[in-house]
Amino acid sequence: QVQLIESGGGLVQAGGSLRLSCVASGRSFSSYGMGWFRQAPGKEREFVACISRRSGVTRYADSVKGRFTISRDNDKNTVDLQMNSLKPEDTAVYYCAATQLLVPSRGPADFGSWGQGTQVTVSS
Repeated sequence: QVQLIESGGGLVQAGGSLRLSCVASGRSFSSYGMGWFRQAPGKEREFVACISRRSGVTRYADSVKGRFTISRDNDKNTVDLQMNSLKPEDTAVYYCAATQLLVPSRGPADFGSWGQGTQVTVSS
C-alpha cells in the first residue's frame, strides 16, 4: 500500500485556476498508476483523470478535458492536477488514488489506496 496526502485545494472564482498536488509515501511510487477523483455533496465519487506509471497514458473525464492536466514526477513521488477555467460545477472534494493496474482505469474500485481529500470550491 502507498499513503497519499493531497494539498492545494481552496476557494476560487469561476474562470480561475488551482493546482492540486498529491505526495505519496512508501516505496515504488513508479509502480502505481495514479488517478484523481472527486465527490460533490449528495453525488457519487466520479473519475476526473488518471496517468500511467511512466506517464505514457493519460485519461480524462469528458467534463474536464481541455481544462485539467494530470502529471507526475516519479523522482519526487508526486502527482499533480492543474485545473484551469474552473466552473462552479467543479466544486467537490478531490481525491488522489493509486492503482496497481498496468493501465489505470476510470473505476474507483480499481484503486486500492486513497488520500483524505482536499476541498475545491468554485464561486460563480
